[in-house]
Amino acid sequence: MILPVVLGGTSRYTESKAGGMIMLTLTEQAGAKVKEMLAEEEHPERLFLRIGVKTGGCTGLTYDMGFDEEKREDDQELHQHGVKILIDAESGRFLQGVKIDYKESLMGGGFVIDNPYATATCGCGHSFRTAMEAGKPDEKC
Repeated sequence: MILPVVLGGTSRYTESKAGGMIMLTLTEQAGAKVKEMLAEEEHPERLFLRIGVKTGGCTGLTYDMGFDEEKREDDQELHQHGVKILIDAESGRFLQGVKIDYKESLMGGGFVIDNPYATATCGCGHSFRTAMEAGKPDEKC
């Protein structure tokens, strides 16, 4: 399952320490929404929330969130608000200091990601870049 993501916030980028603990915050509201979504899955007790970053989007890098049963060797596991979170080592360098919230509005709801190291985000709110990494923007943007 892919979870809807909206980006917010900009700032500067500093490289995180390789192999260090990834500091990522899942707010209480976001944790409650993830648990609600997990409850709809067949075996929620087996699932992790996998948060990653991949190349693409209009600005070069995009967030990827979804459920996964498999923990890989390079994954860091976090536990916040009753949610088991996995972050792969490559994505971790882009997720240092990130805050993930869930917001409801008259237009619907979605996860909002505040990345203090994003120097630019696209107009649609689905991709970003940092001062150290531009990623690879999609050609059709």
